[in-house]
Amino acid sequence: MTVTDATDETVLRVTNPATGELLTALPAVSARQVAEAAERAQRVFESGSWSRLPPRERASVLLRLADLMERDAEALARLDSEDAGKPITECRTGDVPGAIESIRWFAEAADKLFGRLAPTGPDHLGLISREPVGVVAAILPWNYPLAMAAWKVGPALAAGNCLLLKPAEATPRSALHLARLATEAGLPEGVLTVLPGHGPVAGAALARDPLVGALSFTGSTATGRRILTDAAQTNFKRVSLEMGGKSPQILMADALGFGDELIDNMIEAAFLTMGQNCTAGSRVLVHQDIAEEVLARFVAAAKSLVVGDPCEPETRIGPLISHAARDRVAAAVDAAAAAGAHIHTAGLPGGLPGAGAYYPPTVVTGAPVASDVLTQELFGPVVTVQTFTTEAEAIRLANATEYGLAASVWTRDLDTALRLSRDVQAGVVSVNAYSEGDISTPFGGWKQSGFGGAEKSTAAFAQWTREKTIWIRTR
Repeated sequence: MTVTDATDETVLRVTNPATGELLTALPAVSARQVAEAAERAQRVFESGSWSRLPPRERASVLLRLADLMERDAEALARLDSEDAGKPITECRTGDVPGAIESIRWFAEAADKLFGRLAPTGPDHLGLISREPVGVVAAILPWNYPLAMAAWKVGPALAAGNCLLLKPAEATPRSALHLARLATEAGLPEGVLTVLPGHGPVAGAALARDPLVGALSFTGSTATGRRILTDAAQTNFKRVSLEMGGKSPQILMADALGFGDELIDNMIEAAFLTMGQNCTAGSRVLVHQDIAEEVLARFVAAAKSLVVGDPCEPETRIGPLISHAARDRVAAAVDAAAAAGAHIHTAGLPGGLPGAGAYYPPTVVTGAPVASDVLTQELFGPVVTVQTFTTEAEAIRLANATEYGLAASVWTRDLDTALRLSRDVQAGVVSVNAYSEGDISTPFGGWKQSGFGGAEKSTAAFAQWTREKTIWIRTR
C-alpha cells in the first residue's frame, strides 16, 4: 500500500498551516515497528559500537553532526517553518542555531561525566559511576521540532545510549533530516532511530516497551499522564516530563524605568512562536501605578506585529499549528468577552490565505478569574493583563495556576527581585529579561509543568544515565 492511498491510521499527512498545502505523506510507524526498532537498538547497544566508544570518539561524531547541521541550516529552518508555520526569521536566528549549539555543547561535555568516590574507611573503596541506560526514547512537541530534538539527542547520545526519537505528527521532517545527517556524520546504524507516527500508537508503544529504560516527553499535561500510566503498567521505566505552562510576567512599580527594553521583552514573551510556547509569558501582572501606561504601550506594540506569510523575513506572527488550535483559542477569547472582558486586537490583515490557521495578537483585560484565558494554557497569541498593588498580591496572582514552568520579574530593586524569585513557584525565573537561561543552565518545571529531570546543562545527563556503586574491600 502506498502512502497516497493509505488510511489516516497508517499515514502521516504533513500540512502547511499557513496555506493548507499538503507538504508530504509518510508511512506512520506501527506498534510492531516500534518494538522492532527497540530490539534493534538493544542489539546495537549491547554490541558496544557506540556505548563502549571512548567519550571523545562519541564527541567527534556529534561535532561532525553539528557541522553538517550548520551546512544545512537553511534547509532545516525551512522545514520547521513550513511544517509548524513558524516565522522563518525565528527559525533562522533562534531554533536552528540553538539546536546546533546544543549538539556541540553536549558533545564537548561527553568526557566530563565524572564518577564519585565515597568517603569510606581504609578497608573499603566505594566507586560511584554513571553509565548509559541503554535503549531510551524521546517524544517531541511540534512547536520547536528541531530545537527539542537537539535537547534530547545531545545528552542521550553523548552518554552512550541508543535513542528512539518520535517527532510530533505535524512536524516530522526536520527530525528525519537530522537522522540522515547523523548517518553522514558517522553515527552507527541503530544508535538514532526516528519513528514518525501517531501518538496513541507510536508514542504509547514507546511508553509501554519493556526494552526502553528511560523516556523523555515534551508536550501536553494530558498526554504526560497517559505516558506515566503506560510506563507504570509495564517496566516502570524512568519518565521525564516537560509539560504545560501559564507563565506570569510580573512588573513592579519601577519597571517602566527599563524603557523600550521592557515592552520588547514582554512582546517576545507573549507572542514568540505565536504564543505556542510552554514558557510564554501569557499572564502580565502589572503594578497599579504603571498599569495604564504599560497597557497602552503593550497593546500598541502587539497591534504593530506583522502578521503574514511565515516565509517572509519580516513576519512575526504566522498561523497556529491547525484550524482546531485556532478555533480553541478563539472560543476562549470569545467566552471571556461574553463574560465582560475587554479585547484589544488589531485583527487580521487582508490578503491572508483563507486556508491558513491565523489568529491575531490579542490582549485581554478584565477577564473573570475562572475564565479559560486566565487558567488554561491556550497555546496561542493571547495574553491577559491583571493589576496588583502589593508584592504579596503579585505573588498570589503569579502562583494562582496549576503550572510552574517559568516566570519573569521586572524591578530595579535587588531585594524585591530576590524575594519574588524565591516565592514564585516556577522552575525558571528570569529577572529583568524574558529568558529560559542558556545551554549551561537547567530547564524544568514545577507542579503540573513536569518533573523527572532537567533539560540542558550537565543536569540533563541525569535523565539518560544511571548510577552504579562498586564496593571494593581493599584488605
